[in-house]
Amino acid sequence: MRILITNDDGINAPGLEVLAEIAAGLAGPDGEVWTVAPAFEQSGVAHCISYTRPMMIAKLGERRFAAEGSPADCVMAGLHDVLKDVPPDLVLSGVNRGNNSAENALYSGTLGGAMEAALQGLPAFALSQYFGPHNLGLDDPFEAAAEHGLAVIRSVLQASPPVGEDYRLFYNINFPPVGAADVRGVRVARQGYRRGTKFGVESHLSPSGRRFLWIKGGDQQVPTEPGSDAAVNLDGYISVTPMRADLTAHDALDALKVIEG
Repeated sequence: MRILITNDDGINAPGLEVLAEIAAGLAGPDGEVWTVAPAFEQSGVAHCISYTRPMMIAKLGERRFAAEGSPADCVMAGLHDVLKDVPPDLVLSGVNRGNNSAENALYSGTLGGAMEAALQGLPAFALSQYFGPHNLGLDDPFEAAAEHGLAVIRSVLQASPPVGEDYRLFYNINFPPVGAADVRGVRVARQGYRRGTKFGVESHLSPSGRRFLWIKGGDQQVPTEPGSDAAVNLDGYISVTPMRADLTAHDALDALKVIEG
């Protein structure tokens, strides 16, 4: 198996090293793992692409490239430049530093990379490691992802439904904020919504007196509704959420039929 990996934390992020190990296990001794990742951190860029400017790409080593672009850019660079003659069988994005459950999924560059792979017709996974008081102090806070990532991806690949011709599935996997030994299992979960907590801005003055705004997230220890992603993560379970790039609110279509004329 030939696997392309990327992330949004940058080419030197520790989570990318964890993902490379997972990918190597999936690819097997006769497989290949290729890395095309952002040269610099691209957290929060979602599915952004560098449509109005070129991006530089550099080879850093065998099957290892850095691109000055977003995760979605890196996937396109991997598919249409680095691996244009030998396309990959699978794309993995992550392992993100922090969770991409609930509303975080909408901002995530990690998911943006997986979404682009799905739009390009390839099976894809976004992997993220939830952080909290039970794993931040570990020698390896990515321990849960490193220990359980390979088995989860294999299970999902075996159980995946037939591939459609339109927007194909990609998978959002979040590992709970606990050590590997404390992971309670896997739950297939819908995307949740953290009530009472939102992204916002915080104002600061620079030493020169200029005013700057920092984007800040809400409390990540707030659970979502029972059975949804952040809720099961905070309860010690790995969440697997199947997603599509189709943004249609299908539940609202019938109600809006009254406006047709």
